[in-house]
Amino acid sequence: MTEEQKGKINQMEDFFIDKIADNMTTYGVSPTVGRVLGIIYMNRKPMTLNELSEATGMSKTRMSQVVREMLDLNIAEKIFEKGVRRDLYTVERDYYQTFVSLFTSNWQKVINKNKMFDKKVKTELVSILEQAEISEEDEIKINHLLKETKEWVDYYQWLARLVDFFESGEIFKHVPKT
Repeated sequence: MTEEQKGKINQMEDFFIDKIADNMTTYGVSPTVGRVLGIIYMNRKPMTLNELSEATGMSKTRMSQVVREMLDLNIAEKIFEKGVRRDLYTVERDYYQTFVSLFTSNWQKVINKNKMFDKKVKTELVSILEQAEISEEDEIKINHLLKETKEWVDYYQWLARLVDFFESGEIFKHVPKT
């Protein structure tokens, strides 16, 4: 293979990395995370923080932050390889699973946040409602807010079931992979 052909292959790999980084922004993920995901993916083997730092031109500290974010999003994992003393990181090779991980990890955070919100709001509203000195108008407002809270909870329970639908792989029975 000529140097020109090798150069073109490298250009195409860089093109893939750029596209992966660009696509990640659609999922609310920073281009930096997308770029590192693409680099590991195109490298086709696990990489250390030093290798990632060198490949991106970013500091090892910044690379550590990016990899930590990827681990939190479930789009990367730390693996052990016998004889290697440094931490190695790999990414999911299945695009579908990467989408499911991104989708579900972001929505799971929102679901968990809103569970706390629900408990706090409901407790406060019921406490106010139980006080003897509230007007009929205030009681109507409180009951309206309690109804809204119930609808809010119903929505987030539905969202939790949707997340389960994706995480279980059931989605692929209805929308098959190609």
